[in-house]
Amino acid sequence: LSQAIYIAIAAMGLNLLTGFNGQVSIGHGAFFGVGAFTSAILIVDHGWTFEATIPVAALLSGVLGLLVGIPALRVRGLYLALVTLGLAVLFPRITQKYVDGTGGVPLLRPSRREFASLIDGLADDQWAYYLSLAILALLYLLAWNLVRGRVGRAMIAVRDQALAASTVGVNLAATKVGTFAISAAYAGVAGSLSVMVDRLADGTNPILYFQRSIEFLVAMVIGGTATILGPAVGALVLVLLRRNTQDLIEGKEILAPALFGAALIVIVFVLPEGLVGGVRRLLARLGQRSSARGRPPTDARP
Repeated sequence: LSQAIYIAIAAMGLNLLTGFNGQVSIGHGAFFGVGAFTSAILIVDHGWTFEATIPVAALLSGVLGLLVGIPALRVRGLYLALVTLGLAVLFPRITQKYVDGTGGVPLLRPSRREFASLIDGLADDQWAYYLSLAILALLYLLAWNLVRGRVGRAMIAVRDQALAASTVGVNLAATKVGTFAISAAYAGVAGSLSVMVDRLADGTNPILYFQRSIEFLVAMVIGGTATILGPAVGALVLVLLRRNTQDLIEGKEILAPALFGAALIVIVFVLPEGLVGGVRRLLARLGQRSSARGRPPTDARP
């Protein structure tokens, strides 16, 4: 559940950028990695408490998102996706160059006592879960208020009709760059929480953060794009599918990704609007049927 929570936070941030603002990103794994290594470095090398590193991770990831969002104004669609893809692939190379962990590899493992529960009587893993859940709830409320306010309306207007939005006074550049920064900050918080949940920040795998980017995108699509609750639902389904497919075929791990991919294809084919969108459509149809049954019969005579 804790893993599903931090994936949900990152997917929620990606949903603000892609679902509501219309900018495609396959590089959010890099922002996730920045958050993870920020927390790990501050804990291991500077003796910070974990909870104090979360705002710093969000800030640094948001600043990086701001820096990436400015040149991204010149590209869009698939070109923007390729640019952000390069960012996700490049990030492990940067960690290998500048992060020196145990044994000279970019792998940081804070000790378990660094994540000890701050509440007496609450186990460490329970503390990690409840802290992650509280942060998810806070960021959910922030996103909910954001998309229902003036900023959210500007984001949707830029996604649907950029020219019309600029005509009525929406600042296209500020909206796009600001959304990019907020979205990156969400991914940074998720990366920070992953250090507490998984007990490491890993830069040894050259495709790890590309895989993370795909996970966030898949969680968003499964749950439903342009919905606030969708990424959380999609993240939970994603983690459950991944765990069940890995345990289903013992000794044949190579088939697990195939089963995982097949399950995702079936979900997307059956519910193209995502799980949340599919439930909304079902409830709307049931409401229409009940209202139609409640209408009095009309008299066909003139």
